[in-house]
Amino acid sequence: MSAWVLPDYIADVLPSEARHIEELRRCLLDTARGYGYELVMPPLLEHLESLLTGTGEALGLQTFKLVDQLSGRMMGLRADTTPQVARIDAHLLNRSGVARLCYCGPVLHTRPDRPHATREPLQFGAEIYGHAGLEADLETLLLSLDCLKAAQVQGVSVDMAHARLVRSLLEGVALDAASLARVHAALAAKDASELASLTRSFPAASREGLLALVRLYGDEPVLLEAEKSLPPLPGIKESLSNLKWLARQMEGTHVTFDLADLRGYAYYTGARFAIYAQGASDALVRGGRYDEVGSVFGRNRPAAGFSLDVKALVAAVAPRALRAAIRAPWGDAPELRAAIAALRGAGETVVCVLPGHESVVDEFHCDRELIRAAGQWTVQVI
Repeated sequence: MSAWVLPDYIADVLPSEARHIEELRRCLLDTARGYGYELVMPPLLEHLESLLTGTGEALGLQTFKLVDQLSGRMMGLRADTTPQVARIDAHLLNRSGVARLCYCGPVLHTRPDRPHATREPLQFGAEIYGHAGLEADLETLLLSLDCLKAAQVQGVSVDMAHARLVRSLLEGVALDAASLARVHAALAAKDASELASLTRSFPAASREGLLALVRLYGDEPVLLEAEKSLPPLPGIKESLSNLKWLARQMEGTHVTFDLADLRGYAYYTGARFAIYAQGASDALVRGGRYDEVGSVFGRNRPAAGFSLDVKALVAAVAPRALRAAIRAPWGDAPELRAAIAALRGAGETVVCVLPGHESVVDEFHCDRELIRAAGQWTVQVI
């Protein structure tokens, strides 16, 4: 095997795609800034307990682990940025009011989270801390939709769920971690026979409610069916009411519900959403409410947010037109250099043709040329 072969599901990003990724990254950050979100840049490497405490087994399995040669402590390469941003909110900013934070940087996964996915996503996200009301949930939803609109994503639809539905149905049921994981897996797979077997000793209300969740997916009438099928527990009634309210606020957006959906990390505590788009094989965006994510840092603040992989987003949208450049001759004459500097200062891309490379393929699709005419350097259309 060649020494230059990269690990599985790791790839170089070549100029054309890299340009598109960078344009989308800037577009997404500018969209978040328009909502008042401040940029933070957490480190790629952190102590393992800070990265993983309270996040659940799924994130632990996705995290590369190593020993710090300075301290001897276990460290991890982040697989998700949300716990880091919660730490920043809790310990570094320590604001008493609302904090709106966004980020964009690489994360590393021990294995791809879906077929053909990269193990090195470029994760963009936005999170709002300090407000427990549905207004924060709605803001993250609207911002995520505006981000996809700015990226020119077509055929968007939102699928919603609520973490408290399953938690309410399991409240008071004694389950170890392994049994709980099997119940969650059966719900996610909508495997009614497996779920019936796993819950045969559960209280009747819990068992019937969990079995009902398996068939509760579709458009808004699903919520009405859920009100009839699920036990009238306070947590369930409030969760369904919250989903109704959020859906009503997104006029013009196709909204569906999958009340058994448990995909994603275990820290979600409230309304959750996934956004799909035409031509994308999986959700482009996942988010929701995760009020308990900061508790391990000693400051349990209300929190809601979302994240997406910019690399996956690039694959789901049409390539952006390359901004045409200006071709210029190479030379050391002060007048030529001044003319090139003035064009670059005005925001133009100027590509100097080095001596002996006049026939090289034009990667920037230059549509103009800097030429000397009548004693002046001027731009002429090719």
